Amino acid sequence: MIDISAELVRTLISSQFPEWGDLPVRAVDRQGWDNRTFRLGDRLTVRLPSAEGYVAAVTKEDRCLPELARHLPLPVPEPVAVGAPGAGYPFPWSVRRWLPGETVEVAAGVDRTRLARDLGDFLTRLREAPVGRGPAAGRHSYFRGCHPSVYGDEVEAALERLADSVDVAACRTVWAEALTTAWPSAPTWFHGDVSVGNLLAADGALCAVIDFGSSGVGDPACDLVIAWNHFTGEERKIFREAVGLPDDAWRRARGWALWKALVTVAGLSGPDPEGRQRRVLDRVLEDAVV
Repeated sequence: MIDISAELVRTLISSQFPEWGDLPVRAVDRQGWDNRTFRLGDRLTVRLPSAEGYVAAVTKEDRCLPELARHLPLPVPEPVAVGAPGAGYPFPWSVRRWLPGETVEVAAGVDRTRLARDLGDFLTRLREAPVGRGPAAGRHSYFRGCHPSVYGDEVEAALERLADSVDVAACRTVWAEALTTAWPSAPTWFHGDVSVGNLLAADGALCAVIDFGSSGVGDPACDLVIAWNHFTGEERKIFREAVGLPDDAWRRARGWALWKALVTVAGLSGPDPEGRQRRVLDRVLEDAVV
């Protein structure tokens, strides 16, 4: 990881975009892992990959978001300029429009029922957007948009490790149902990381969608996992109706949710000190949403 400071950002801006050189630079309060983000004045942000492995995702956003944004019902972080390596920083970076709002994760007064409906509508419009130069799902999307079987080895390893603490038979049933379906239509756009940290809300409603670093073109089932990791039973039904995808897509989505919960609970992925993925696993096993 590279140490990216506000002073570094000021230097990059002053040398490459002097028209913005007098604008104040300050780090945003909640930083992501893949990128560092800074406010540039009141209307812009600067987004810089934190390591080489994340450069391709930012480059993909810079290339695809301007066209994709024309077909979406909510704002997305369109780039207004792309910077080059400099001042000791080795990667390309971008300047984007600031999108007001707070993440759904921390925003107060969010109408969850409306969120379920509005998010479903957004994902429907995303699927309907022209594929254009969208990249096929693969390593760049962490295999989101591919078939969930790509992570079959990890599911088996997690079940072996958790044999005494989870209902292995129930997990295998969910996984088998996911593996016996496939996306039957032409590939569509998917976001790849639909989570409460990537959804912005204002006045209680969804107002923007951010972080398309895992996006691509493929099977959109991966975008439905939020049905279990955020929504409750009735909200899931509303979300399902708004999304408008068939039962088979939901079976694969349930498989995606199962994989993430299992590998996290088993300690094969990132830490989960608050036990969120354990609760997601319980919801996945209890509610098929089909």
